[in-house]
Amino acid sequence: MAEDHKGKSPDPSRRSFLKYTGTAIGGVVVGGAVGSALSGKFGNKQAAPSPSASPQAPQQAADYNQAPMFLNQSQLQITEAAAERIFPKDDKAPGATDLGVAFYIDHQLASPWGVNSREYRTGPFVKGEITQGDYQSIKRHELITMGLQSIEDTSKTKYSKSFVDLAPEEKDAILTSMEKGEIMVVNGITGKTFFNLFRSLTIEGVYSDPLYGGNKNMQGWKLRKYPGNQMAYANIMDKDQFVAMEPRSLHDHFAH
Repeated sequence: MAEDHKGKSPDPSRRSFLKYTGTAIGGVVVGGAVGSALSGKFGNKQAAPSPSASPQAPQQAADYNQAPMFLNQSQLQITEAAAERIFPKDDKAPGATDLGVAFYIDHQLASPWGVNSREYRTGPFVKGEITQGDYQSIKRHELITMGLQSIEDTSKTKYSKSFVDLAPEEKDAILTSMEKGEIMVVNGITGKTFFNLFRSLTIEGVYSDPLYGGNKNMQGWKLRKYPGNQMAYANIMDKDQFVAMEPRSLHDHFAH
């Protein structure tokens, strides 16, 4: 659930600004559309539009970042439903669904991070100390997809319904069992390992730069009054009071 840091309200001073705001992490996805018009190739010209014809409304640009790259449709729906229970919508703020968190998670699984690229991947694979964490024999994208399947299997066994069709309290019950490690994902790996990673990905998707798939329209940043990726802060460095700034995405800089 969305929580303030230890129940403290943010200190408005400039020195405490970064302490209470999110951090942007992730990988870049770039998309675009190019259109062209060909006329007069054989001496023909387009007819002038009728004066009485009403002008067409401008089409909204397609958001190519809101597209799955790794998960299938069923997995994406379960991801969205589970993330929404971890970071739910309320009357004051959007939830994980509106923020596009499922797409962030999907894009991370499709990236080199999802296959533990450039990491030491030779055994023995043993359970680590509490300060170390587990060293898993399976890759991150395998852990997530197996965890999603465990959620779905548990839902159908316990409630005879798909996870996405459950009531909120039923979804919470399954996720709580995962968090406690009461549900097994694969031999030697409990739901707790899956849940911890999934929850981290959900929070990242809320606060990452929109280029990475989540934090749609920078709404996650706006919740925290986080300025995003500003070019400079020289004009406010001498201010003693907190200065609210309209957040900027990396996309804003690329566009210029």
